[in-house]
Amino acid sequence: MTRPPHTPGWQTEAIRRIEADYQRSADTHLIPLPLPGLAAAGIDLYLKDESTHPTGSLKHRLARSLFLYALCNGWIREGTTVVEASSGSTAVSEAYFARLLGLPFVAVMPRTTSPEKIAQIGFYGGQCHFVERAAQVYDEARALAERSNGHYMDQFTFAERATDWRGNNNIAQSMFEQMTHERHPVPAWIVVGAGTGGTSATIGRYVRYRCHDTSICVADPEGSVFGAYHRTGDASLTAPGSRIEGIGRPRVEPSFIRTLVDRMVEVSNADSVAAMRALSALLGRKVGPSTGTNLVAMLAIAQEMRDAGRQGSILSLLCDAGERYLPSYHDADWVREAFGDVSADQRRIEALLK
Repeated sequence: MTRPPHTPGWQTEAIRRIEADYQRSADTHLIPLPLPGLAAAGIDLYLKDESTHPTGSLKHRLARSLFLYALCNGWIREGTTVVEASSGSTAVSEAYFARLLGLPFVAVMPRTTSPEKIAQIGFYGGQCHFVERAAQVYDEARALAERSNGHYMDQFTFAERATDWRGNNNIAQSMFEQMTHERHPVPAWIVVGAGTGGTSATIGRYVRYRCHDTSICVADPEGSVFGAYHRTGDASLTAPGSRIEGIGRPRVEPSFIRTLVDRMVEVSNADSVAAMRALSALLGRKVGPSTGTNLVAMLAIAQEMRDAGRQGSILSLLCDAGERYLPSYHDADWVREAFGDVSADQRRIEALLK
């Protein structure tokens, strides 16, 4: 494949634009959850609100890192078509940065992708290229980049290496700085989901590098392969795939580093949606389903800590806002058809939030 000539002036300007965009954005908030029962037991829960990024999700950080990584490696140059395998928030965020740099962007996604996500990608000037089955996105994205003499961003491979895990304002450093004046400033646990695995890798490495006494838990949705891979170490395993958008995968992705994860908590679809609803009511604002998955794992760990008489803090992520899921996870008829009646699960989780 013949790439356009190296254009250092353009690449310097591209990096400047991304860094300027970052400087215009304040850090995301760390929200304490008002849970009197757990607080009385000396256990505090927090969510880092990633929905306030310009593109509305945690994936904004990943997209920024992937673009900087590709630029500094010389993979993206002036006029390069950027291609990604994603039907979700990563594609939306990458479309944003492609527009910022004046680059064509194509998201390869299953034909069943929701119209809302397609519209968001289109809003930032991106195009959508459809395949029939989710498993086809990887090879088709790679082939499309080859045909267009472009660059396949490949979030599932490069997520864990594109972010500077030692600091440089990454999400882990931000978490610990924001916890400085809290009752338990060094969290006992940090809970995240895994789509690429890049977030758990960044936080896990940072915790070890800074010698913090903090354990990492991945909340894994029903149907994902990561839980079985974490138990066995068999990277050839596959699974049906997750129905909780943004997390869980049908195959083991290169960016998921199992040795950085201390524990997996496997969460049913019903519990993910029920926790999403319960948390939305608690906060007075809608959150997305992967945040519900995170909350289920946080509550499981908190209950174990209380039973053992341990005190401490537990941190996780509010991954994105629920408004982008109004026609799906926040629609009662859609949920009933997709997952059945989750009202009993919601009441059980609401009782844990007292």
